[in-house]
Amino acid sequence: MDISLKPEIAEDYKSLSQKARVITEKWFEDNMYCPACSTEFLEHTPPNEKVVDFVCPVCGEKYQMKSMAHKIGYKVMDSAYEPKIKAIRKGTIPNFVFMEYDRENMEVRNVIIVPKYFISPDIIEKRKPLSPNARRAGWIGSNILIGRLPIDARIYVIKDSYILPKQIVRNAWKRFSFLEKTPISSKGWLSDVLSCIRKLDKKEFTLKEVYNFEEYLREIHPRNKHIRPKIRQQLQILRDRGILKFLGKGKYSIIE
Repeated sequence: MDISLKPEIAEDYKSLSQKARVITEKWFEDNMYCPACSTEFLEHTPPNEKVVDFVCPVCGEKYQMKSMAHKIGYKVMDSAYEPKIKAIRKGTIPNFVFMEYDRENMEVRNVIIVPKYFISPDIIEKRKPLSPNARRAGWIGSNILIGRLPIDARIYVIKDSYILPKQIVRNAWKRFSFLEKTPISSKGWLSDVLSCIRKLDKKEFTLKEVYNFEEYLREIHPRNKHIRPKIRQQLQILRDRGILKFLGKGKYSIIE
């Protein structure tokens, strides 16, 4: 894998956004592999293919790539809100790849994959409709709240220009693949509780420490009136799936 970009391939384009799209997609096509299987390359989808940019020719995993010349923040602007929510509920949402590059040095700085099994309606934010004077008046876009996801959902392929070994990336992908069979209504809760655990920034923690996030969880899940039982349920799932180990007397440890 090479972190260098090739600006010369976009010399015939005038628009900066078009140049960026052509350059970054070419890098992805030349360098990216499938994190879900052992395939060493991904295929570019036809130009008229909506939502999906690349697909694995072996396992069929689909990827949507978003590149930016600034740091990847808490939220990333994305396409129309309603179609995205429908795709999540139908199970057709692709995996997301966020790429940050240095425009001055023309190098890739960070590449983060968010597997589709972590994508729930809870992390999709509805933007305000476009004004009546806009070309697409009334259109409603979306933001992906990647900052709300636990670090486990943000799988680095490249971090601060360092290329991570493929096996580490693929192991990280497989670790939470059980979420593919988890009901959509439960994915958000599991992700949010795991995110709270990660915010404690310690390997061993107590149930009481997770309870300290009760108000935060109540705020983002206002329809649920039984926050503490829900927390305990998620901890049990994470324990059963080998993510956590129960140490007894309300204590847990993260299995890295």
